[in-house]
This record gives sequence, structure tokens and C-alpha cells, in this order.
Amino acid sequence: MVHTYVSPAWLPSGGIAEVVRGGQPQPPMAMVRLLVRREGSVFCVPREDSGSLDLPTRRLGRLDGDGTDIARLLASEITLADASVEYVGCVRNIVFQPDKDYGWPVPVARFGVWSTHEPPRIPGVWIATGEDSPLVTRHWYPLLSGA
Repeated sequence: MVHTYVSPAWLPSGGIAEVVRGGQPQPPMAMVRLLVRREGSVFCVPREDSGSLDLPTRRLGRLDGDGTDIARLLASEITLADASVEYVGCVRNIVFQPDKDYGWPVPVARFGVWSTHEPPRIPGVWIATGEDSPLVTRHWYPLLSGA
């Protein structure tokens, strides 16, 4: 575990979010993100819900898998190639008392990050990952130090 968010604003009261590096992906995986790095920056695209820049992301329709198949599919969509992926880690939400607005599995939901070395071949933006990066507020950001 590389970071813990205690009672973060995005979770119901009493929730915890743990950033876990490495290991094997485990269900329930609620969402997958793809990390593509280049010289101190990462490849980002606009989020479907807000338009803000983030890692390429796909929400899983089924929660019984570990997300690896969706990560491979996402990598292929971004790189336009048969790209291999490597599991980096996840943000693990732990919520025992969900409120009506919390739409993820309880008590545990995982939001995984996979990386690929294949370059992106779709439009996007490279964003620096240093201390002044706009990405420092992303829940997955602590995973970058070990990726």
C-alpha cells in the first residue's frame, strides 16, 4: 500500500480509499485505466463525464472479472495495436455504509491501472507528472512513483 485516503470527500462517511501498488488484479474491478508514459509525462484524454483530462478509462459492465481483458481492449483502442498490458495497481474503495449516491460495489470496489509500452495513436494530450501537475489530485496519482 502506497497511500491511504481516510474519509475522502468522494466516498460516503467513514469510507477509506487505499492505493495499492503491484500484486495481481482482483475482482470486483469497477473501472480500468491505461497508463502510457513518456519522458516525465502521461497520455491523457478528456473524461466522458466531465471533459477533464485523465488517463484513458473504461468502466466495467460486469464486476466478476479482474479487469485484465478490458485493460487489453482499452490498450488496443488507444494504441491501434495488439498491445500487451501490465498491472500497476489500484485504488481500493472500502465502504461499509453506502449512501444513495454511491454507485460502486460494497464493501470493496477496485479501480485498476494497467500500463503499456505501446505508443498511443489516437488524439490526446501529454501531461507532466511532477509536483505541480494538474494530475496530483487524481486518486491513482500515488501509483506513478512505482510505475
